[in-house]
Amino acid sequence: MEPLLIEGSKKTPLVNFDPGAGKLLIQGRSIPENAAFFFNPLVKWLAQYMENPQEATEFNIHLDYFNTSSSKCMTDMFRVIETLHKAGHKVIINWYYSDEYMFEAGEDFSSILDIPINMIETPE
Repeated sequence: MEPLLIEGSKKTPLVNFDPGAGKLLIQGRSIPENAAFFFNPLVKWLAQYMENPQEATEFNIHLDYFNTSSSKCMTDMFRVIETLHKAGHKVIINWYYSDEYMFEAGEDFSSILDIPINMIETPE
């Protein structure tokens, strides 16, 4: 399986999914005009990754801000990762935040998922 690397822009986050290391990273700002168009390839990649995952998968989310449509798409990604967790694989989700808005967003995701999310404060 090939890594997935998408360079970030003013409206979309950097994506670096490394299947060999079991490390997944989303970083930056997510305010695409068409969130489904941006996130659907990520969800599809994750579904393929689930066919042959690493023993441990670490998902790091470092977002400064995201819009409502991104939130829905990120929930879809988390549901795939949650399935991996429920299948008995070790999954670590690290949610990095630097303000109250992003802290509350991470808490919201944590409340709807059946998988723990590590909340990690970072300086602004």
